[in-house]
Amino acid sequence: MPEAATLQKEAMDMLKQTSRTFYIPITFLEPKLKKAVASAYLVMRAIDEIEDHEALGSQEKQTLLRATSKMLTTGFNTKEYEQLVEPFQDILPEVSLRLGDWLAICPTDLVDKVKESSSEMAEGMAKWVEKNWQVKTKEDLDEYTYYVAGLVGVMLSDLWKWNAGIDTDRELAIAYGRGLQAVNILRNKDEDKERGVQFFPEGWTREDMFQYAEGNLAKADEYMKSINRRSIKLFCKLPLALAQKTLKALKSGKEKMTRAEVEVTVEEVQAEF
Repeated sequence: MPEAATLQKEAMDMLKQTSRTFYIPITFLEPKLKKAVASAYLVMRAIDEIEDHEALGSQEKQTLLRATSKMLTTGFNTKEYEQLVEPFQDILPEVSLRLGDWLAICPTDLVDKVKESSSEMAEGMAKWVEKNWQVKTKEDLDEYTYYVAGLVGVMLSDLWKWNAGIDTDRELAIAYGRGLQAVNILRNKDEDKERGVQFFPEGWTREDMFQYAEGNLAKADEYMKSINRRSIKLFCKLPLALAQKTLKALKSGKEKMTRAEVEVTVEEVQAEF
């Protein structure tokens, strides 16, 4: 395993490659919290890439996700994980193959929280792989969006509590993640249909999903009000602002925001704080 400083740099490089949306706000955080959030994001991204991988079969995904979930609850062993993913090393992305490295950069007093949330996410994702991502009711949609995004909100809130003594409402934290995911569902609707997955509950129109997204993003605005540290508020505000503007773009008939619009939004959020 690379030395700590090298590993931290590699983690930030990987973060930049896998998500510009979260890379920028993570850089605003103070050093220890930045390590924890970067670690958590990369671990969850590693799991997400397994769930989404086009070359893996349903059973392979379930096996990998459930085994990873179990490892994360039983004192994660990097060598065991490497053995688990070794048969798939030619197809899995680097972010998934190096999950153990991402845990290694997490501050020791926070790593158990990251493992706990990531384990629950992996188990939840395995469940939805088994269901072939067929959402039938609003309750199904709430469950799916909790596992893939609401959990992120809960975990981040635990980190804010640890780092800055900030108390947030758990349901609002879940809604923050749900709102971002609902925007993704709207943006990727045609692509998801081609893949044979269905995230719109039966009978729901596009307008129904817009209302679901807007309702959760409104709760995300409420969530923001409980955060009083500038760096953390800035971290939370940028993905939320991008989601809100993406939703507006989708409503106007666009497929997504332009790169220039994203850059302007980043500047606006920074100026706001």
